[in-house]
Amino acid sequence: MITFDIFDIMGIIAFAFSGAVVGITKRMDIFGITVLAVITAVGGGIIRDVLVGIIPPYTLIHPYGVILSILTAFIVCFLFETVKFTKTGKKIIKIIYDISDSLGLASFTVTGAITGLTLYPNYWILPTLLALITAVGGGILRDILAHRVPVILKTDVYALASILGGILITLLWNITTIDVASWCGFIFVVLLRICVIHFNWQLHRPKPSHIIFKL
Repeated sequence: MITFDIFDIMGIIAFAFSGAVVGITKRMDIFGITVLAVITAVGGGIIRDVLVGIIPPYTLIHPYGVILSILTAFIVCFLFETVKFTKTGKKIIKIIYDISDSLGLASFTVTGAITGLTLYPNYWILPTLLALITAVGGGILRDILAHRVPVILKTDVYALASILGGILITLLWNITTIDVASWCGFIFVVLLRICVIHFNWQLHRPKPSHIIFKL
């Protein structure tokens, strides 16, 4: 399926980049950086495939995802060693990271939803959850390996963007073509993430009225 492959490749490169950047910031060696890049890029898709009974997972049958992830990690490492980073350069890297992460989130939201809707077109909860799992699964594994609190548990509107994108794709699936539904979902997630980052939107965090306690 051409639409699936387009978004899959886009998501793999974007998430491999974000995984490699996290590995570099954690001062890992090139093997550790590559592992984070691969896990971030293909981890969510593997979890998705196992949940719906696609055995072996798509990534293991079509290894271009692993190959692209490794190449991306090597390129990021090369650029990190050759480019001098000023304060402006660091800000640019942060912007590129946010864009890459948003593109990966949107792309894998699409591939997850497509997988669910292709296998079970009469359901709507399953495609939405598969969209979420595909989009954030690799990032959760990345953060655990990097000893970070997973991004989806502490940062701005992240997982919610994937959920809403999955719902939109599911709603449009039966009234438009697969391409229209996919691109609408992709654009929606990317635009929502841009707004979240630009306006610093945050989900509500309960604040204790008097006593602050620790568990």
